[in-house]
Amino acid sequence: MTVVSEAVPGQGKPPGLLARENIIAGPRFNRWLAPPAALAIHLCIGMAYGFSVFWLPMSKLVPGAQSCESLCFFAQLFAASCNWTVPAVTHIFETFIAMLGISAAIWGGWLERAGPRKAGFIAALCWGGGLVVGGIGISMHQLWLAFLGCGVLGGVGQGLGYITPVSTLIKWFPDRRGLATGFAIMGYGGGAMIGAPIAVALMAHFAQGEIPGVATTLIVMGVLYFVVMSAGAFGFRVPPNGWTPAGWTASAAGNKLITRHHVHLNRAWKTPQFWMIWIALCMNVTAGIGVIAMASPMLQEVFGGRLLGLAAGTTLSTAQKAAIVASAAGLVGLISLFNSLGRLFWASTSDFIGRKNTYIVFFLLGIVLYCSLPSLGHLGLAGLFVMAVCVIISMYGGGFATVPAYLADIFGTQMVGAIHGRLLTAWSVAGIAGPFLIAAVRQAQLGAGVAKNLVYDRTLYILAALLLIGLIANLLVKPVKEAHHMTDEELQRERSLQHEAPSIAASAGEAARGSFGMVGIVAWALVGIPFLIGVWIALSKAAALF
Repeated sequence: MTVVSEAVPGQGKPPGLLARENIIAGPRFNRWLAPPAALAIHLCIGMAYGFSVFWLPMSKLVPGAQSCESLCFFAQLFAASCNWTVPAVTHIFETFIAMLGISAAIWGGWLERAGPRKAGFIAALCWGGGLVVGGIGISMHQLWLAFLGCGVLGGVGQGLGYITPVSTLIKWFPDRRGLATGFAIMGYGGGAMIGAPIAVALMAHFAQGEIPGVATTLIVMGVLYFVVMSAGAFGFRVPPNGWTPAGWTASAAGNKLITRHHVHLNRAWKTPQFWMIWIALCMNVTAGIGVIAMASPMLQEVFGGRLLGLAAGTTLSTAQKAAIVASAAGLVGLISLFNSLGRLFWASTSDFIGRKNTYIVFFLLGIVLYCSLPSLGHLGLAGLFVMAVCVIISMYGGGFATVPAYLADIFGTQMVGAIHGRLLTAWSVAGIAGPFLIAAVRQAQLGAGVAKNLVYDRTLYILAALLLIGLIANLLVKPVKEAHHMTDEELQRERSLQHEAPSIAASAGEAARGSFGMVGIVAWALVGIPFLIGVWIALSKAAALF
């Protein structure tokens, strides 16, 4: 592997170790080494989906103490002598999802110029360091410090880590944009499959009597994630400007929605195309989060004893109730699996049928499935119900993995990472509005005396209506007007901000033609083996359904 490291002309000192101009690929670099670097980062920050394993243990950290439920949320932030409530600690998830979108939007433009190594390393510092700070806060029983570490600092790491690989992978794989981003973002969906079992095992190992080892677990995982993410960051290389795969030309890959021009970030987010895609992503994510939030209790309350082959209304024993809970846990395992694998499947599919058509499938098929879930529940068809939920979750993950390539098609590749960062504010909105909407509708239904097994029907129809809004927005996406394209002068200026020497850009045709080799095998094994172990664990949990 050759790394170009000469100083940029006109500057008095060579670039630093983290500088973008220091990681421009040489002729012996193979582009298939970029996805493992991306996966190393996304498999770590993907633990966000597994954070629910901490909520209950965090409510049992003071043995013999009363619950803080009589205190308001802000009082609990500083309470040291009572046990925090589960609803109070779950706001950490909402915090780092909100910070993910905010930080990606703020620093997306900087990331394009700084390069994936510097951005990935800072993401490692923030996510790993945030977990360490959160662990220290929990050891001191100060919830505000846990929010600051895991929620705020960790959220910044989430945002930077999430968008770090996007622009780089799209530029390495102009011929298979969906496949490339699908590989990376698949890691975010699969991170919980690996991280959650590790967290559970560590909490049991570090437990002191009745006190779960939450604090030490977060510190250990923070250090582990920092090391793995740093390795991924230092594994990145970027292609020289003008690089293309051997034998591939842009005209062979496109349709009218795939532009050969570029739109600057400052113009992109002001176009109707940006906001139509924003709405489409927001609606898809809001609906998907709704199902994820409801899946386990919905399966238990809608089917109850029928999951065990018992007649509806049968009084359940303690053992039968435990078996139903195990079945619901199996569904959670399947959700993790389909959330992850759906990202690769749908993003890869979009390379063949187009990004817009892929989103049309998400919305049309999603509407049918969401509207069918109440009927499947009433008929007691648990198997079909589970299959429908799994397909829905695959499209939820697929929406995340497909949208970076969608943006590259519409706005070009020069600033796609920064534009993607702005678009992720849709996730922040959905991450807060989705759970709030679901909880509010459910509580209103229960307050109106609706039976528990029927309480989800109206919610699912509301989610289907959100998908209809997303469908309309997606149908309105058209090519960007030429007036928004960057001029040649603007494009050259933006590229000059990346500090790439002209001599390097000129050799683009000869760069990165290297063989895969032993380095590639080792890199893929280091990310692939843990992922496959996570898949096995998810399938083992899912076996309880059958």
